[in-house]
Amino acid sequence: MIAGSKYYVDRQSYKIDSKGKTLSDNEVLKGIGLGEGGKIFFKDLGPQIGWSSVFLAEYAGPLFIYLFFYVRPSIIYSVDISGRSLASQVACACWCFHYLKRLYETIYVHRFSHSTMPLFNLFKNCSYYWGFTAFVSYYNNHPLYTPPITFIHKNIIWKVCEYGNYSIHIAFKDLRPPGSTVRQIPKPTTNPMTRLFELVSCPNYTYEVGSWFFFSVMIQSLPAFLFCLVGLGQMSIWALAKHKNYKKEFPDYPTKRKAILPFIL
Repeated sequence: MIAGSKYYVDRQSYKIDSKGKTLSDNEVLKGIGLGEGGKIFFKDLGPQIGWSSVFLAEYAGPLFIYLFFYVRPSIIYSVDISGRSLASQVACACWCFHYLKRLYETIYVHRFSHSTMPLFNLFKNCSYYWGFTAFVSYYNNHPLYTPPITFIHKNIIWKVCEYGNYSIHIAFKDLRPPGSTVRQIPKPTTNPMTRLFELVSCPNYTYEVGSWFFFSVMIQSLPAFLFCLVGLGQMSIWALAKHKNYKKEFPDYPTKRKAILPFIL
């Protein structure tokens, strides 16, 4: 470990091979087989920030931004809206519920394998979530927004996806004992929503995409659909990386599983 105020522990990375895997925080020199004259490579990861801090910031923003568009249309559109359609009310409720759930999960459910991430991610993630929220909410709450004739049945499917997403997060939490970085093969539990583990490695992303897709269809919003599409792209990248790591780490990992989309991807 390098002493000094600049290179605090969370921004230090060590490797035996310059192109190899970063050593775990629990590794000791005696246990990695580093002989006399051996080399160990150090990398400065740059300024770091806690995962939970980033999550809280990126999820709190969409909650307040959407509510601002909904509650203060006179500031955004220079016109007051006397009454809201049921679709607009449901859309606002769904949006707020999703991000309240996210905030709750960040505080009480998620167990992070790494304590920090690069500080730059705070600005990148917040720009993505906050920017898309402004884009979606501007059109969803516009005085000229035309609500769909029917949407209740799509809202029911949206709720199922939200519950499925939460169920998977709970399953992931139960796989990792408190205060540890233990990794196990995720498997279905007694909760029927976790059966999706039989088909994909990251069903939380599958449910997340389903949630935003049916939200988009429910309110017939092109900006919301674009948000869903971009989210699918990003979550596919994450899912493929995690799927690859699972197969590499566990020789007996189920071969029929896909990463995020059953039978496809």
